[in-house]
Amino acid sequence: MDTLSRCLQAMLAQIGAECEPELALLQLELPKVPASIPRLDFREALQIAGAMLGADLRNEPDLAPAHERALGEWALREHGSDFVFVVGYPTAQRAFYTAPEPSEPYYSRGFDLLFRGLELVSGAQRLHRYEDYVAVLQERGMALESFAGYLEAFRHGMPPHGGFAIGLERLISRIANLPNIREATLFPRDLQRLKP
Repeated sequence: MDTLSRCLQAMLAQIGAECEPELALLQLELPKVPASIPRLDFREALQIAGAMLGADLRNEPDLAPAHERALGEWALREHGSDFVFVVGYPTAQRAFYTAPEPSEPYYSRGFDLLFRGLELVSGAQRLHRYEDYVAVLQERGMALESFAGYLEAFRHGMPPHGGFAIGLERLISRIANLPNIREATLFPRDLQRLKP
């Protein structure tokens, strides 16, 4: 998450340095990435967003778009930040390679970064032991044969690692205040359009 924060700071600084005329033309102001982006546990995020108050939050698999918008408003109001991290999503709802929290395996070491009330990035610490992959794939009813090539690297050893993926179109659509993400996509696809 710290690496992601630095990456976004560098990306936005570069956009500011290279795209000043375009930003002025579109009357856009780049967001500031705080030195420390606020972080919320998934369960705390659900409560702040008003989801299932008083209910068993262990059964809530993800944040709904309305929850993300509410958390974006909360981060801006409480921290003056356009960004907020949500950590500790239920493990079963994350990708099979997401590492569980050792002290509470129901929850993962996964995170999302919300930007102005929209998920911008998903990331996680990942499993790195072969036997952990075999166990989780079997638990989820996924065929080991389908992942043979992927698993081969882990059979020989892999260091602990993590990663994240930035939704570039989401970033651009939020910076530019576009009404639809398709406007930030070079070749948008949908049910009616499968090729340019």
